[in-house]
Amino acid sequence: MFYEIKVRSFIRVPPNSFTVKTEDAVLKNLIESYENYVNKDYGFVIGVIKVIDIGDGIIIPGDGAAYYDTTFSLLIFKPELHELAYGSVSEITEFGAFVDIGASEAMVHISQTMDDYVSFNKAGTLVGKESKKVLKAKDKCKVRIITVSFKEIENPRIGLTMRQPLLGSLNWQVNEKKKQSESRK
Repeated sequence: MFYEIKVRSFIRVPPNSFTVKTEDAVLKNLIESYENYVNKDYGFVIGVIKVIDIGDGIIIPGDGAAYYDTTFSLLIFKPELHELAYGSVSEITEFGAFVDIGASEAMVHISQTMDDYVSFNKAGTLVGKESKKVLKAKDKCKVRIITVSFKEIENPRIGLTMRQPLLGSLNWQVNEKKKQSESRK
């Protein structure tokens, strides 16, 4: 889920930025510090939305930089269990598919791709034995988040499933609707 959060922190502005307007120097350092930042509490920081307030700066002896008490807002993506997401398959492997869900890449294990025996073929696709459904790179899909782990902050893991009604490749949904309309004729 995407959120806008309000944060208050002391932002360090190094001496080489003292010639720049304080607002610009603080914003530059906020962007450097927070964009693409990942942690367990915030999830994935997408970007700095705005600086709300900059307090007085203080200089800490021995450092030379100014520290400004700053309130700002961030746009974050915090994946939540059972959340639905749209994405694009970025890679197919022998053990499943990687899906770009916008703020992060997540994985669908081969056992979670469809209710069928699924095999990986040399063309780099996953194919259902009975259903003949095919999942390939660049397929647009709808998925559900089933696991979230920030155990390794530099490599957070999100697990997905497509094994529920109306999930999976959007092509599957189109083909299913075609079959239903043909069977009514």
